[in-house]
Order: sequence, then structure tokens, then C-alpha cells
Amino acid sequence: MELLAWLNQTVILPALPVCLMGAGIWYGVFLRSHRLLYPRVIGEVLTCPAGESGVSPRAAMTVALAGTLGVGNIVGVAGAISLGGAGAVFWMWISALLAMVLKYAEITLALRHRRTGADGQPLGGAMYYISVCFGRWGRVIGSIFALLCLLNAVTMGSVVQIRAASSALTEMAGIPALGVGAAVSVLVLLALRRGIRGIAALTERLVPLMSVGFLLLSVGALFCFREKLPAAIAEIFRSAFTLESGVGGVGGFLLSRSVRYGAMRGLLSNEAGCGTAPIAHASANVKLPAEQGVWGIVEVFVDTILLCTVTALVILASGADLAQSDGMLLTLSAYRAALGEGAAWFLCAAIAVFAYATILCWAHYGLGCVKWFGGQRWQVYLFLGIYAASILFGSVAAPDVVWDLADFAMGCMTLLNLPVLCIMMPEVREETEAFLAHQRKKLLRRPHNRAGDGGKVTSISGLRGK
Repeated sequence: MELLAWLNQTVILPALPVCLMGAGIWYGVFLRSHRLLYPRVIGEVLTCPAGESGVSPRAAMTVALAGTLGVGNIVGVAGAISLGGAGAVFWMWISALLAMVLKYAEITLALRHRRTGADGQPLGGAMYYISVCFGRWGRVIGSIFALLCLLNAVTMGSVVQIRAASSALTEMAGIPALGVGAAVSVLVLLALRRGIRGIAALTERLVPLMSVGFLLLSVGALFCFREKLPAAIAEIFRSAFTLESGVGGVGGFLLSRSVRYGAMRGLLSNEAGCGTAPIAHASANVKLPAEQGVWGIVEVFVDTILLCTVTALVILASGADLAQSDGMLLTLSAYRAALGEGAAWFLCAAIAVFAYATILCWAHYGLGCVKWFGGQRWQVYLFLGIYAASILFGSVAAPDVVWDLADFAMGCMTLLNLPVLCIMMPEVREETEAFLAHQRKKLLRRPHNRAGDGGKVTSISGLRGK
């Protein structure tokens, strides 16, 4: 345990921000990723009708989003503000913009190299394109990644999330922690019986509902603090260009999903670059891999730019004590100051729903890794048994070694995946150019009769990147 903690603190955690920011800048410059952020490009993808078979692109995105909308999105941002002050929010935005292209790249590669399983369902994920990247050693390195992903599934994906949910429900409603764990275990196993289509159907309804609910709560709190809101926004920009806010913002964004001792601990806010989300996106029914990659950009926007930002503004406008080390208490006090005790009950329910969605998503990720190793029936049953046991265990206890294992697994997955993304950038560029060319053809075929344009197409140059 001491060796594991030392590796996390001295090797993995310091290397993660540098590698993630470096890879994001690399892709932003050489891929000219700004072309993917044009509203017309994103709008075309979001409004494209889903195919008749398989999982729709939006449903696949909600499965991946369910895995990132964990407890850290509600209270993890408080750790970033505590560490770096109000200016940390500005650097969270910058980090999110860089992470968008990494999420886009890994999803694009996953769909380019996905395969069809014995049951006819598509299989994909970082382990598949890693195996292509490293040639004869690819199968071994891909298997290492899959093992790390399985380890992370039964630690961060289940134990960490269920512990937060059971603690909140026990404190607020008096529900026994073991009862919470047993109920969640049953609900997860029932959802998994329906496969990816059943999971996607559930998350397609659950994720928008819980996201909109939390967003409305935050908007209500910001309305109560409307007189203090301009000062809070001004403080973000005024204190952004200091060393403390830069470290806090970048570190808070990259390490904000997990809250330990009230601060950030080595888990990624939206998992950009660690290679897990492609497992969910690989099931999408799309014609071009890059098309689903754009949905990954939307995923990062919702996760960090939208939800984390409104949480940060509520905390800053509330006037809460930013020196408070416990991110949960800091967030709770901010919302309670605006909306009263009812906000505490809503946050308790939100944490439970967010945790369930995350646990379900990580169960799907774990099954994806089991299929990489063959997906035999005994392997599937063994994983499900271990996963259910980890939920029960996590509902009553979450020892330090679980956090250390989760940090180690997530960090190693990211440090393994990022070099592969950089090596395989020519393939991402090829898919990007094919996608943008396809978008241009669609625009040329579409009649434009807007007033003042004479029926001519006037926005193609934006897609060319000129």
C-alpha cells in the first residue's frame, strides 16, 4: 500500500496533467481541431437521424456520459476552487477545450477499429486500436489495458460511487448502507440482462433527466444570488492568471471526479484520454467514425463546461468559506444558503441517481473488457459476481487501498492511451477529412433560400478550415 501510494503521488499524478495538456495541444495544432467546433458541424451531427438498427449515436453518448456524471461533477469542482480560488474555473474551461479533441480522437479510433462479436454486436474500445498500434505486441499491451480497466471498474466504478451514495442516503434518510448496496446491485444486474440496448434505453432517459434536474436547481440558486453573480464572474477572470489558480484549475479539471479528504484525487473529470468512453461509443450506428467522435465533444461540453460551471458559480456567489477542505460540505452549504434545507435532500437524491448511472456504465465497460478476453459464459458470470460483491462491500466501507488502486489504474490507463493517440493521429486526421468532406457535400446538396444570400451557399469555407 505504501509503494502504491508513493507511485501515485510521485509518478502518476504529476505526469497526468502534463501529458493530457500536451496531447491536447498537439491534436489542436496538427489536426486543426477548431474546425470540429463550428456550430454548423455540430448541429449537422446532432440533428442527423439515427439508423434503423443498433444503438443510436445519442444513446451511445448518454451511456458514456453516465460514466462521467459521477459525484465529482457535483462536489469535485469545489476542490478545484478550494485549491486555486475563483480563477480555477477559467482554467477548467481551457482544459475542457483541450480535452474535447482527445475524446473525439479516441472515439474516432475506436469506431474505425471496432469488430463484430459472436452475438453480432459491435465491439470496440481502446484495447482494440492499441492492439493495432503495437503490432505483434499489441495483443499483450491491449490485454494490460483491459486488466487495468477491470480493476478500475471494481474500485472507482463501483466502490467509490456506491460509498458516496450510501453515505448520503444513510445520513439524510436513515436508510441502512448495506440495504442501499443490495438494492443497487439488483438494479444493476437487472439492467445488464438487457445488454447495451437496454442500458442505452435507460441512460437515454435517465441522464438527461438528472442533468436537467441538477441544472434547474443550480439556475434557481443562481437566481437567488443574482446580485452577487456579476462579481463572481468578474472574480473568475480577475484571478485566473495567477500560478495558484492555474494549478488549481488544471489539476481540478483533470483530477476532479474523486473527492478524498475533501480535495481532488487522481481521477479524470470526464475521462478524456483514458480510453474508457470508446467502449460505450463503439456500439453507435453511424456511417463515419468521426461523426460519433463529435458526440464525444458534446459529452465533454455537458460534463464540464455546463454542469461543473454552474456548480462553481453557485459556490462562488454564495460567499461560502472557500478554505473549507470538504468539497461535499462546501457544495452543500452553498446550495443550502440559496434554497434552504430542501436543497440538501435534492442533492442527496442527485448523488444516488448519479452514482447508480455511473455504476451501471462501468459494469458495461467491465463486460466490454471481459469480451476482449473471449467473453465466455464463466468469465461473464465471474465478473458479475465480483462486481456485485464490490457494490455491497463499497456501501459499508471504502478503505484507502481502494482509492489508491483506482488512482493507479486510471493513471496507468491514461498514460498508456495518450501515446497511442499521438502515434495514430494520421488515422484520426484521415477520418476527420472524410467527415468534413461529407459535411460539405451535404451542404452543397441542400437548398439555401435565406433572405439576402441569393440562394447561394455561404458557409462552406468554415468547414474547409480556411
